[in-house]
Amino acid sequence: MFTRFVAPRLGWAIATIVLSTVLVFSAMQALPGDAATQILGQNATPEAVATLRRQLGLDQAPVARFVTWLGHALTGNFGTSLVSGQAVGPEVGRALLNTSFLAGVTILVGFSLAMVLGLVAGLFRDRWPDALISTVALVGMSVPEFIVATLLVLAFSITIPLFPAVVVAGQNATIGQLLPSMPLPALSLMFVAAAYIIRMMRTSVIDVMESDFVHTARLKGITTGRLVIRHVVPSAVLPTLNVVAMNIAWLIGGVVVVESIFNYPGMGSLMIRSVQSRDLPTILLITVIGAVTFVACNLLADLAATFLNPRLRYPRNSK
Repeated sequence: MFTRFVAPRLGWAIATIVLSTVLVFSAMQALPGDAATQILGQNATPEAVATLRRQLGLDQAPVARFVTWLGHALTGNFGTSLVSGQAVGPEVGRALLNTSFLAGVTILVGFSLAMVLGLVAGLFRDRWPDALISTVALVGMSVPEFIVATLLVLAFSITIPLFPAVVVAGQNATIGQLLPSMPLPALSLMFVAAAYIIRMMRTSVIDVMESDFVHTARLKGITTGRLVIRHVVPSAVLPTLNVVAMNIAWLIGGVVVVESIFNYPGMGSLMIRSVQSRDLPTILLITVIGAVTFVACNLLADLAATFLNPRLRYPRNSK
């Protein structure tokens, strides 16, 4: 199974990660200015800028700089921040921990609820539960996350002051310090991400309910509850796994808009600050983490689908 299924995907995963870093590095080179000009400001003399660029290694050719960074990255050394002069690992690690906690809450609560709602909508097709759930999901797919976040702040921070509008804790805040400000960012992400899962789960349930084996099971007298739990849910979950994987990768990679609105100290906020200061080592490490998360989530989704579907496990026997 490893040779046939996992090995080719690992090759594509490595290529995806390397290509992501190349594209991000090239995009940063195309932006005007660099870390030296950002640190010294617009009033700095050309001599001062040139001196700082030499100290930061920015006077080397872009290809040489990327090759050097890639060689060090393969050994686990992702360099030092061009702004703080400290290793980029600890700062990115703190941001990753904060984003992972926010993503974990969203996944456990929002995704579980989305699967249930999609199941209910599919089972009650064209009836009022389906109409209500599908309408909410359609709104979630249509409205940008910054509008959802703004409306939540207006409703639950201003009109009904239940939760803080922004995260006031600093970049070094602990998870305990972030908890009071967690509900609104989590709700914003749940509403947007869960909408796609609901729609996919609903479609999958409808397809399964119309399949031949479900009709055969009904003729054999299998109860609806047992039919749904034993047959419909496992079959309907399979097509939904890739959507779930994409949303998990989106969350772990850093949700820039939501984290910026709520001033949440996660990967998205750190990415924005790093781009503004042209802190390339930090940006590249965030890119690597995002790319690894993306390929890992998709690989796990494919493995889960293969494990749950015997026809994918044993393609020769399914003919």
